[in-house]
Amino acid sequence: MNIKSRLTLLFTLLVGSIMALFCLSIYFFYDQYRERQFYSFLNERGQTVAQLVEASTGISKADIEKIEKENKTILLDEEITIYDGADSVIFISGKENFVLSKAALREARSGKELFTRYHNREMIIIRHILQDHRKPWVVVVIADDYLGMSALGRLREILLIGWLLSLVLVGVAGWQFSNDAIKPVSDIIDQVNNISAGNLHEKVTVGREKDELALLAETFNQMLTRLEIAFVAQKNFVSHASHELRTPLALIMSEAELSLMKERTVPEYEDALKGIWSEAKEMNELVSRLLELARTDENAFKLSFSKIRIDEVLWQAKASIQQKNPGYLVHVHYDKIPENEEQLKRYADESLLRTAFINLMDNACKYSGNKTVNVYFEIKNNQIRIYFKDTGIGIAPEELPYIFDTFFRSAKTISKPGYGIGLALTKRIINMQGASIDVESTVGVGTTFILKFQPF
Repeated sequence: MNIKSRLTLLFTLLVGSIMALFCLSIYFFYDQYRERQFYSFLNERGQTVAQLVEASTGISKADIEKIEKENKTILLDEEITIYDGADSVIFISGKENFVLSKAALREARSGKELFTRYHNREMIIIRHILQDHRKPWVVVVIADDYLGMSALGRLREILLIGWLLSLVLVGVAGWQFSNDAIKPVSDIIDQVNNISAGNLHEKVTVGREKDELALLAETFNQMLTRLEIAFVAQKNFVSHASHELRTPLALIMSEAELSLMKERTVPEYEDALKGIWSEAKEMNELVSRLLELARTDENAFKLSFSKIRIDEVLWQAKASIQQKNPGYLVHVHYDKIPENEEQLKRYADESLLRTAFINLMDNACKYSGNKTVNVYFEIKNNQIRIYFKDTGIGIAPEELPYIFDTFFRSAKTISKPGYGIGLALTKRIINMQGASIDVESTVGVGTTFILKFQPF
């Protein structure tokens, strides 16, 4: 069952149940009203006949009935029985002689009105106070409320037919309601079916105000934007990776081809193998960088976050970069240690963060004439700030917006070894840690990278 049919069915059942409850309430309360009215009328009827019997000692039953017929007050199938103070029957207007128990007679004489049914007819037992203050009489009145029951039956038919007709109307209205409610969903489905990998830039629109479906469409559009960015990044990654890998592969093939063109001496073969090894080493470094870059696109590393001391990771990065490059000098300026060591801790991935620090130190030393980087570590308002400052060639202002793009290299650094991956990788790692990275640079003076780790 689709949503439209389910909505229609639920709407019809809900409204139909409410209407059925309303109809039953009307029927019940009208029946209660009819019963009370009829018992009230029976009470008046019994008292009237009892007064006639009391005032007309010499009048027969036929005379009393004649008087009542002239007054048009006799009910259908009416039967009245009157008991005197000695519990003897002194008047019977029907065919049956109703015998009441002593207990029922006592209850009636005490002033309690007894209501019950007798052979599907209403019956009331009441007392009649005599004017001469003798012991009260007991009057039993039985009658059939044909008019009331007929009206009740007619009301039942009207309510039933009205409820069935209303149920049909509610079903039609529910179908129209579900059509209107589901239409935006159908529109979204049609639009989504037309979106593929080639047109991720297209967005889903809903011609409504800011309701839940509009929010759904907006959320879906945000997902499409992320997918588009991911597809473009993947496309660029494959394109750039292919371009970067083509050069060392071409050199390796050239070295091998030249070596195989004719027989050569052992030293010549050794030189060729050294060239191939050098290019393979460069290609291996490039592939490793590309893999690290690809890994940062996966958000799975958040699961390995733990509470670490940022300054300790910084010292580890210094030791690692100087061990790998003995000619590099890394000076860490860290004058004041806070009393509360918790201020030095943040939730981060230690391995990734160390990689980011190493990249920044390596870049600073590589592009500085003295192969030196000064690292300043400080805490302000519970915010950890780290400055990586070099005295290198600097970055031109027009190139600053692009330095964190993958495979981007400044015109002044083309002669230096590198792949344009380090800063892109660093920025992604830093952002994954919930921190930020900014850069300040002056051509010919140097460059400063600023990391900011927010408080918990």
